[in-house]
Amino acid sequence: MSKQVLTDCRLFAVAADLSGHSNKIELAAGHEVKETTNYRSQGWKEVIGGLGSAEISGQGQWEAGDPSKVDNASWTQLGGVGPWTVCPGDSTVGALAYLTNALRADYKLLDAVGEVAPWSGTAKSSWPLVRGQIGHPPGTARTASGAGTALQLGAVPAGARLYAALHVLSAAGTTPSLTVSVESDDAAGMASPTSRLTFAAATAAGGQILRTDGTAITDTYYRATWTVSGTGPSFLFALSLGIR
Repeated sequence: MSKQVLTDCRLFAVAADLSGHSNKIELAAGHEVKETTNYRSQGWKEVIGGLGSAEISGQGQWEAGDPSKVDNASWTQLGGVGPWTVCPGDSTVGALAYLTNALRADYKLLDAVGEVAPWSGTAKSSWPLVRGQIGHPPGTARTASGAGTALQLGAVPAGARLYAALHVLSAAGTTPSLTVSVESDDAAGMASPTSRLTFAAATAAGGQILRTDGTAITDTYYRATWTVSGTGPSFLFALSLGIR
């Protein structure tokens, strides 16, 4: 990705796509600095990294009235922990994405008379911040079972984990059900895939985030698969995944 002017960032907060309600999105990550200076430090401070943390902050135009609007989503999420995904550009398959499990820490709304009603808020990480890719785009409705495009994320070293964040943005139909999994293989053709993560069946809008147990994975390609059932089911969902 080359240098760019920010015109189309994407922000997925649990079950809500806040992109169209946002005009500023910021992502920050870092570690506490712990001093270890001693008498053999040659007159210089010595430091080591402490606990890590990340924060997602956003602001934009306030709207309310249904679960997809920023006010409804923010009140539902406030004080709760769930998956968040940020894309510096669009959210097409393979697009750069940052994902984490985060606490919706605060929410601020409204302003002076005559102003476009604003909102702002922050989410603070409860899991590590992961740099990855979009594995399923949010704008493609799924009405039947299928599989997505294979992404080359690389092998997972021992002690590292595969992370995946699922944002179910809408569900329609009679008794609709969506089960999403992440599979891996050693080639892009996915001839003999292995299931690595499976989310709980979703019957309504919502969010889930999963990670593997730290066991090494030698496969380097990953894809999303989904099983859809019900009468006239239709789901919109976004999936991000990465290794850390």
